[in-house]
Amino acid sequence: MIIANEPINEKKLANATAIITNLQNELYNFIASGSGPFLAAIYDESGKLIAKCANSVINECCSHNHAEMNVIKAAEKALNSYDLSKFNLSLYVTAEPCMMCLGAIMWSGIKAVYYSVPSKRVEEITGFDEGFKPDWLEEFKRRSITVYGNICTELGEKVLVDYVQKGNTVYQPQR
Repeated sequence: MIIANEPINEKKLANATAIITNLQNELYNFIASGSGPFLAAIYDESGKLIAKCANSVINECCSHNHAEMNVIKAAEKALNSYDLSKFNLSLYVTAEPCMMCLGAIMWSGIKAVYYSVPSKRVEEITGFDEGFKPDWLEEFKRRSITVYGNICTELGEKVLVDYVQKGNTVYQPQR
């Protein structure tokens, strides 16, 4: 079931569904080249792709190289600005952002977030700890950041299950 922090706009949802479906399908190629099982893209309000990046924690040995972090950094570089709010950008990602990425999204100036697999399912499939995120949808709404979630979840879950079944590394610190 789709969730959102605004009344669902069918046009926004259809656009997000098309983009996230493409990201989920493209993700197999990124995984084959050593990236982790998440992919994110940022588009401007006219539908122009600004940046697309995969998770590169394992292949770049850097714990904060999540797909969202990488794509925000790439968009800031492409637009030559640390403040993305003036560009009215939307982030599309193959899974619900973790706690770290939510902070980066909020402080970057991204105006909308569209995601696929919810954190609970990411945790169940991969064992990755998504972090403590109380009421984040409402917090984003309060900050005028639109969120739509659970888009194309079955496709996204299939990618994650395949990633784990092939024995790929799911990173997390030892507790």
